[in-house]
Parts: sequence; structure tokens; C-alpha cells
Amino acid sequence: MKVKYTLEYLLNCSPIVLFPRLSTPGGLSEWFADNVNLEGKYFVFYWDDTSNKAEIIQKRENYFIRFKWLDDTENTYFEFRIVLDELTGENSLIVIDFAEENEKKEAIDLWNSQISVLKHCIGA
Repeated sequence: MKVKYTLEYLLNCSPIVLFPRLSTPGGLSEWFADNVNLEGKYFVFYWDDTSNKAEIIQKRENYFIRFKWLDDTENTYFEFRIVLDELTGENSLIVIDFAEENEKKEAIDLWNSQISVLKHCIGA
């Protein structure tokens, strides 16, 4: 059974700049996958020799987007949420995902690596 986990990354970047990188095939291709295509309503993510399809199940422009992997039978998703800290005026990216308990550390390490690429892309 997969467990839910939440990660937070400080990205001092406007939601208008950040959100397209979380919600469009071109933006996701910059940091999340080797390539991303849109087939109808499905996003197809490519890494090396593998691919996986996901659909957007919830979205609010410049605030959050939630994807569901089509091949995942469990009630899971991955979500990107942009949160403004009212005190500092800085934006954080919240990543919500699910992993098997014994694979959680590896999944978190992968997110850390991917977000590092994202930060480089947006100059944060």
C-alpha cells in the first residue's frame, strides 16, 4: 500500500512563471521528464525507454494541478501546489505524492533532484 508524503521547496518565483512549467507538456519536458506529449486529454511522460500516461484530475490556474497515473490502481495522485508565504512574500512549491513505504526515501531523493533541475530552469 502506498503512503502519501508532502515535500516543500522554496522557489522565489512568480506563479505566472512557475505554473506553466508544472502544467504544460513543454514546461514539464524542461525538468520532470525527458519528453512530455499531449494525446487528447492525457499527458504522456517519457523517460529513457519507458513512458507513462497521466490525466489532470484537478487544476486551478497558478495555484495547483493534480495528476493521476492511468496505470495506478490505487487511489493516488501527484500534485504541485504553489503557496505564497504572507509574511515573507516568497513562494513555495508543495509536492504531494505517494510511494510504497520501502521506496519513499528513493522517491524523495528523485523529487529533490528533479526540483533542483526546475530551480535551474527558472533561475531560482
